[in-house]
Amino acid sequence: MVVFSWVSELRYFGVFIVGSHVFKFSPVHAKRSFHRAVNSLFAKLLNLASEVVILELVSAKCFPVIGLECCQLNKADLQSLDFSSKRLFIKLFRTAW
Repeated sequence: MVVFSWVSELRYFGVFIVGSHVFKFSPVHAKRSFHRAVNSLFAKLLNLASEVVILELVSAKCFPVIGLECCQLNKADLQSLDFSSKRLFIKLFRTAW
């Protein structure tokens, strides 16, 4: 006999699918992994490399961590990910809003 447990979130190929009446996923874990990757990169290279080099490394190593190409994003998720990328540029260029 197979026993299934009811969960509110399910991880499938790195994407967390949330229980809902429509197909929906949770970008929280993806954003957390993205911030972890960016912060580790900044900790090692922020004072050593130029901004161009850091941006190339972020686009090559950190953005694929998000892994949300397979999912359709709603407006709130897009704004949340946009805020994350804005924070990246604020940290990199040491500016404020």
